[in-house]
Amino acid sequence: MKNVDVIIVGGGPAGSSCAWHLKRQGVDCLVLDKETFPRTKLCAGWITPEVVADLELDVGSYPYRFLSFRNLHFHFPLLGFSPPTLQHSIRRYEFDAWLLERSGVPVAAHPVQTIRRQGDDYVIDEQYRCRYLVGAGGTRCPVYRELFREVSPRAGKKQVVALEEEFPYDYRSGDCHLWFFDHKLPGYSWYVPKASGYINIGIGAMAEKLKAQGGDIKAHWRHLTEKLARKKLVTGHDFKPKGYSYYVRGKAEAFRLGNAFIVGDAAGLATRDMAEGIGPAVKSGLRAASAIANGTPYDLSGISGRSFDAKQLMLSWLFRKPYSAA
Repeated sequence: MKNVDVIIVGGGPAGSSCAWHLKRQGVDCLVLDKETFPRTKLCAGWITPEVVADLELDVGSYPYRFLSFRNLHFHFPLLGFSPPTLQHSIRRYEFDAWLLERSGVPVAAHPVQTIRRQGDDYVIDEQYRCRYLVGAGGTRCPVYRELFREVSPRAGKKQVVALEEEFPYDYRSGDCHLWFFDHKLPGYSWYVPKASGYINIGIGAMAEKLKAQGGDIKAHWRHLTEKLARKKLVTGHDFKPKGYSYYVRGKAEAFRLGNAFIVGDAAGLATRDMAEGIGPAVKSGLRAASAIANGTPYDLSGISGRSFDAKQLMLSWLFRKPYSAA
C-alpha cells in the first residue's frame, strides 16, 4: 500500500492548484485521477485576470492557446452592450494538463471507488493511504460521494444543465458573445473563440426552471446554432454537442470533515451569475493547501459568488473605462 501525506482526487484546476501549492511548501502529495492527461474536458474555457494572478501565470511563457478579449458582447432580449474589459480563453485540454505537469506532483491514473477511515488516516481502495484527503473530482467526485453527500447535500434548484461543443474553426469574429434569456432560456448561451483557430459554443440553463417551463435544452441548442448561422459566426458545421451538469453556489453545510476537504465543483462553487467554475476552483484548491500546510482555517466564504459586479460592468460601458472581472 502506498502511503503519502496528502492525496488529491482529481487533477483539474482545483486539484492541480492544491498540488502546486503543497509541493512548493514541501508537502508530500499524490494526485489520483480516473483519466490520463491531457484529456477532453467540456468547458467554455473562460478565465479571468484574477485566475491568472492566483496561478502566477506568466502569459508570455504559457506554451498553448491563450486569447485575450478587450470587449465582451452581452446580448439581452431588449438591449446589448459591450463593456471594455480584459478576459481570456484557453483550451481545457491543454490548460489542465499544463497545470498538472507544472505542479511537479506525481500523478496516478486510478478511478477511486471506496474510501474508509483507519484511525487518523484515509484508505483508498486498499491501495493508497493518506493523512489528508482532498476531493477535487468535480460534480461526481468520489470524496464528496463517500464522505460529504449526507452532511452537505446539493440543492436541486442550484443545478445547471449544459450542452456545448469545441472544435477547430476558421472564425471571422475573435470576440466573445454571450446571449442571456434568449428565447426564454433560464440561463445564457455563448460563443467563445480560442487562439489559433478553435471555438467553443454552448448553452447553460438552470435545470429546475427549464423543466418547469416544459423546455428542452436541445431546442435551445437548435435556436443558438440557427442564430450563429444567421450572424455568420458559424456556418457549415455538423454540430455534435455533449451534455453535462454541475452546481452553482448555494448554502453548503460542510467543505471540511476532519482532514478531508472538497474543492471546486465537488464543493459546488461555480458563480451564481455566470456559473463560472475555474476561478472558484483555483481559489479553493489554494486554500485547502494552505489549511493542510499551515493550519489556516479552510474558509471559502471569502470566495465571491459572482463573476461580475453588474453595477461596475455597466459603469465601465457607459464611461468606457476598462473593467476587470473578479
